Amino acid sequence: MINSKTTIAIPPGATIREQLEDRGMKQKEFALRMGLSEKHVSRLINGQVELTQDVSLRLESVLGVPASFWNNLEAAYREKVARVIAENDLDHDTELALKFPYSKMVALGWIAVAKNTMEKALNLRRYFEVAKLELLDGLRIPGISYRRTGVSELSDYALAVWAQKARIEARRSATAPINISKLEQSILRIRSMTIMKPEVFCSEITSLLAECGIALVFLPHIDGSFLHGASFYDGNHIVMGLTVRGRDADKFWYSLFHELCHIIRGHLTELDETNQAQEDEANAYARDLLIPPEQYQEFMETNYFTKESIITFASKIEIAPGIVLGRLQKENHIPYTRFNELKEKYIIAC
Repeated sequence: MINSKTTIAIPPGATIREQLEDRGMKQKEFALRMGLSEKHVSRLINGQVELTQDVSLRLESVLGVPASFWNNLEAAYREKVARVIAENDLDHDTELALKFPYSKMVALGWIAVAKNTMEKALNLRRYFEVAKLELLDGLRIPGISYRRTGVSELSDYALAVWAQKARIEARRSATAPINISKLEQSILRIRSMTIMKPEVFCSEITSLLAECGIALVFLPHIDGSFLHGASFYDGNHIVMGLTVRGRDADKFWYSLFHELCHIIRGHLTELDETNQAQEDEANAYARDLLIPPEQYQEFMETNYFTKESIITFASKIEIAPGIVLGRLQKENHIPYTRFNELKEKYIIAC
């Protein structure tokens, strides 16, 4: 017998046991009359094996109870077993559902409003396209790379939500076959877009990456994920999701080239999530591509970091001045409170 909060599944064997008790018949004698082993009869009575149609016909002969009765009893039992398992799984899923940023998902229009935790769990199953939420652990995206600035207890759940939304939105994109060589050849062209406005570069970069087999998706930031971007293979294309966390243009471009490095260097083809060495490699790639090391060193040697000098240097290397400022602030050469008017704030809407 197994049960959930609302359902009890009693095997047909319980009825067989009652019949034997009424007759004062031992299991050994019953097994001989049935032409079955004692072990099989014991398992049958305890619900450990299915009551087949062959056995139901034998029961009809031995106990005088119609085979149809036993067949119906077995069918009802199996249905209740399935219901018990489903209900218990749903109970477990309602606990898991509390760990997801459900209210934020609702606010973004990614999922429907739920009346209770059970409905949340069911909605999350549909959102993630799984029969039960506990399967998500076994469906981790192989080789997923992501750039985030921290980790919290719930950040993995927020990441899962965000990555799934990126996967769903990417299905709308028409992409060419994956072509890493073409992507590498397009890097400098992408870099030149840093001085463009989002309404100009957004569609251009999306089309360019689609030609390389990459579906670029822009998504809002989810609180608690600490996420700037993530990339992973999905079917015959690569999904790259980006968020403008804080809306700073310098963070956007840094995250973009960080993810492009993971794609170019083949980090997404590995089974595990990217490791720290690969994250460091992607950070260095983005940093040095945006601001070439030799030219940056020459600028640093001047030790003269005014608003005008930053604009002049940025113009010289053909990049947005806010990117130079962001680098100087990150390395503590300039306080975060200075010259922030050079940092453009993006609102991405493609």
